[in-house]
Amino acid sequence: MSIQIEQLLKTYGQQKAVNGISFTVGKGEIVGFLGPNGAGKSTTMKMITGYITPDGGRILVCGIPVAEQPLEARSKIGYLPEANPLYHDMYVREYLDFIAGVHGVPSKGVKIDEVIRLTGLSLESTKKIGQLSKGYKQRVGLAAALIHDPEVLILDEPTTGLDPNQIMEIREVIRKLGKNKTILFSSHILQEVQALCDRVIIINKGDLVADSLIADLKRGISGHQVRVSFRENPDEGWIRKLSAATRVAKTDDGSWLLDTEDPDTLRKQVMEGALQLNLNVVSLHSESRNLEDIFRTLTS
Repeated sequence: MSIQIEQLLKTYGQQKAVNGISFTVGKGEIVGFLGPNGAGKSTTMKMITGYITPDGGRILVCGIPVAEQPLEARSKIGYLPEANPLYHDMYVREYLDFIAGVHGVPSKGVKIDEVIRLTGLSLESTKKIGQLSKGYKQRVGLAAALIHDPEVLILDEPTTGLDPNQIMEIREVIRKLGKNKTILFSSHILQEVQALCDRVIIINKGDLVADSLIADLKRGISGHQVRVSFRENPDEGWIRKLSAATRVAKTDDGSWLLDTEDPDTLRKQVMEGALQLNLNVVSLHSESRNLEDIFRTLTS
């Protein structure tokens, strides 16, 4: 396995940021690492890369124990942290030359040209990093993570600050890299995870709550969902008291998403209640679960 985590533990005072989690990631896998803010994702990634020391457990990267052989393990890893650290007074090509030198990359010029082309930095490569937009700075960070041709990529929110077109371009880069590298990446954009990954690992409050293929997760989460929207703004208390609804959530577009084991009964209750309260139902239909629904179920 390219990444092997065994009973990983990290505490800050009384808080267990990472609570004895275990998982593996093999070569050629692109795995989404998900969880709400404060779940322990970035802490786990920093421990894998050797930036912080775990309080317990074991980490192996390409068979190398990170604790005992940190430099050897890091040579196998390309890391793009969430807070992308860059030298803003350096030119793009100058910075990549510096990073390549740190890694002892042979034929630096050829490799720099390759990662600049791969990450779409050709037009910006003669500028100072401080002159770049946030999206292009993120590309520089990704290029730096790739400069030494690592076997494992750890990407913490790699598309932060990118516009939709740039996200698509970086998504294609990650997909190509995933053919012969191991990629573990976190993202709050769940559609992006679905587009890139077959498998996800989800943690919540430091605990591992899922490690599965997305298709298996969808089959494993029981129940159904019903979405309803009204012309008026109904009383929330009435909706939340519907006996056939096991969970109720209001969405950003103003509609209501109701989990249920009995969608027929729930739809009947909604229509009867709307009639009694003189509410106009705009839409009422069952929906199949997506990764966002699964994420909410597992982390709420």
